[in-house]
Amino acid sequence: MSITDQDVKRIADLARIALSPEQSERTRSELNGILDLIEQLQAVDTQGVEPMAHPLSAHQDISLRLRDDVAAPGSEAQRDALMANAPAVSEGLFLVPTVIE
Repeated sequence: MSITDQDVKRIADLARIALSPEQSERTRSELNGILDLIEQLQAVDTQGVEPMAHPLSAHQDISLRLRDDVAAPGSEAQRDALMANAPAVSEGLFLVPTVIE
């Protein structure tokens, strides 16, 4: 798969960035290089290879230092301070526009 100049223009339009012709050519080249690397990775036979949780776990015992995900109690004053910049609040909750009708 190869990225064309039209693809780069569409991506730039979606990202809302302006690219000069030189930048567009460089971006096309870099994106094609990334796709080539992805193709190389996909060509590797990984059948029978057990997934690793950490890249060094195959060579040494790694214990992941993950903390428990627990909610920390907060005061009403902390909540009010955190919500002071919110455009809309109701009963201690952020109000956001409806995105699905």
